[in-house]
Amino acid sequence: MERRKVVIVGAGPGGLAAAMLLARAGMQVTVLERLPHVGGRNSQVVLDGFRFDRGPTFLHYPCALREIFTAVGRSWDEEVPSVPLDPLYRLILGDRGTLDTTPDVSRMEEQIRRLAPGDVSGFRRYLTANRAKLRAALPCLQRPFMRWGNFLEPQVLAVLPHLRPWASLHAELGRFFRDLLLRLAFTFQSKYLGMSPFRCPSLFSILSYLEYAYGIFHPIGGCNAVPRKMAALAEEFGAEIRTAEEVQELRFQGRRVVAARTQAGEYPCDALVLNADFAAAMSRLVPNHLRRRWSNERLAKKRFSCSTFMLYLGIEGRLDSLAHHNIYVPNHYFEHLEDVEVRHVLSEEPAFYIQNACVTDASLAPPGMSTLYVLVPVSHRHPNIDWSRERDGYRKRVLSEIRRVLGIDLEPRIRVEQVWTPDDWEAMQIYKGATFNLAHSLDQMLIFRPHNRFEELEGVYLVGGGTHPGSGLPTIFESSRIAARLVLQDLGQDVGFLRPAPLSPSPYGL
Repeated sequence: MERRKVVIVGAGPGGLAAAMLLARAGMQVTVLERLPHVGGRNSQVVLDGFRFDRGPTFLHYPCALREIFTAVGRSWDEEVPSVPLDPLYRLILGDRGTLDTTPDVSRMEEQIRRLAPGDVSGFRRYLTANRAKLRAALPCLQRPFMRWGNFLEPQVLAVLPHLRPWASLHAELGRFFRDLLLRLAFTFQSKYLGMSPFRCPSLFSILSYLEYAYGIFHPIGGCNAVPRKMAALAEEFGAEIRTAEEVQELRFQGRRVVAARTQAGEYPCDALVLNADFAAAMSRLVPNHLRRRWSNERLAKKRFSCSTFMLYLGIEGRLDSLAHHNIYVPNHYFEHLEDVEVRHVLSEEPAFYIQNACVTDASLAPPGMSTLYVLVPVSHRHPNIDWSRERDGYRKRVLSEIRRVLGIDLEPRIRVEQVWTPDDWEAMQIYKGATFNLAHSLDQMLIFRPHNRFEELEGVYLVGGGTHPGSGLPTIFESSRIAARLVLQDLGQDVGFLRPAPLSPSPYGL
């Protein structure tokens, strides 16, 4: 019997995870990637011997990834050697000092006692409440939402007692911590979704819990080691990955996609899995008359995440006093967030994140040198900001802030660098340069998000941050498992090996 053909558009982490699963299930899988390498936003930047992750810089909640590797008969821990980090990251809380976050509860409580003595008891209460919330919410993140009746199913109803949909993430943390700056230590993770904690739904208090309970990991060689390994395994299972081959057109019969065309030819398919940026791909590849809910006009009215201003810096010498992950939360954090999400202007005192990966993984730089990855949240593409004029000045402002906050003058030590702005993200075919996709407001989640079995076309399935369950590597991997399951079901194949597992115990007992 001829194998069923699946075309996957995009070799990002979601597309490659789907390729592994579908190829292992016996499908004839072809992955078409516009770039000359795999990884998408999870690709790698190489500058004269310095190596940087383009986007994600760490793995948290590795359970979904472990389960995907197990489903194809491999061990994630053996295939992708990774180092658990402790501290998870260093938070610089304005002028209040630092907080080295750790899954060691006693050490964490001691640091909280130093910053806000009245809030020490809140940490264990936070862990207990969010352990229960995650246990209830996980089944909702592991299954598709494609009809209103899904909300009446027992697994979904079970999460309702844990939700406070009227509360923001910041307000939710007020149940555990009175100190406003300390709350930010447990809510900055909303930036993984490209959102302010003052607007992010309270459900996402589970994000920081995931880090404490399941750890943060650095894959040796950087996060790009994950898509590289997934690509190798997909090919081992029979998938064909064609890089530097951009999908220029989808061929339709009615509302069904029957082939994808590149400059090299046409690829017929029984199913098409779309791992490209959702809004950009829809605007470019699907005629507007075939889309009602997600027409160009409606997409333009949707809320999108913030973008990021990036500095990839190869530095002379080592910076061993700097933690692996460093996050600066300015005193006027709310003002910075308003600049990013409401006013769409550049902050005078921006928040920033610095990855100093060489303290853990010296292989990323030439001997005795360091790679620094600097990320500043900024507005997605907006007429208020002309990056062709602002780029160089903002680079100087960011380096000045790093010097002021950390006491490190990087400028004379820079050996190589690359500056990346929202214009560059948009040039990667990311809609508005919004690096975290559609915003995760309540009206753009679950059934309100583009469905994993795309509702407006036939034979099209979505993976990645633009579909359910949302942005961030753990949820992107869940989207791959959901979509692969739907593809196999619709093609009459067995899906038993893709049944999601229950919540794994925390390795730290949390």
